[in-house]
Amino acid sequence: MSSVTISGAAMMGDSAADSAAGGAPILRVAGLHVAYGGIQAVKGIDLEIGPGELIALIGANGAGKTTSLRAITGSLAWGGAIDYLGQSTRGVAAHELLRRGLVMVPEGRGIFTRMTVAENLLMGAYARDDKAQIARDLDEQYTVFPRLRERAIQLAGNLSGGEQQMLAMARALMSRPRLLLLDEPSMGLSPIMVEKIFDVIRAASARGIPILLVEQNALLALEAADRAYVLDSGTITLTGKADELLHDPKVREAYLGE
Repeated sequence: MSSVTISGAAMMGDSAADSAAGGAPILRVAGLHVAYGGIQAVKGIDLEIGPGELIALIGANGAGKTTSLRAITGSLAWGGAIDYLGQSTRGVAAHELLRRGLVMVPEGRGIFTRMTVAENLLMGAYARDDKAQIARDLDEQYTVFPRLRERAIQLAGNLSGGEQQMLAMARALMSRPRLLLLDEPSMGLSPIMVEKIFDVIRAASARGIPILLVEQNALLALEAADRAYVLDSGTITLTGKADELLHDPKVREAYLGE
């Protein structure tokens, strides 16, 4: 398996300080519910992410995983309580949460197709003003993802699916996230590209960036995560250490095909 090194100085942002503080969750969700019209998509879920944790949220299609992420990032109306860095996010706009370091790589990547690769990466740092460090971080991303350096002046819409996922990950890391939300990062990718993306996820986690990972490939998610939550029809049905859930008969039958 290949390995990826992400420098602490370039990628951690304030995560190291968060971890050093210890104890207090980066994110606390309590009784979160989201409705589309009269349909309850998320039905009062609770979850927490501590400093430096990689948390997996697994479940079948339609379980409410993406809806939960969109609520956490302020992209959907929601009920319940969401605290990020010790403060409620109620009434806080999505762009303000982004400025505070709450960063999401959405399902489908969400790149700017009519901008170049380099322009997409710099958009990840648009809320920063430390130009010298931005330049160093950009070079770091080109080191982690050499393909992006090769494609730097190409329009992002001309990249392959795997290259677009690399770009979406690199753009998110350019923002120096204090909490990184990933929605189905392996979807539609080749096995080699999936391995590369998960190398980057593990490297970011090893450097102290808290991560909430939504991933249909339950095996990969549980192997990478510290803890996990199982979401079924808008409700958390199981939670625990990822390695324990990996060997749970119910999880193996429902999500690992055994």
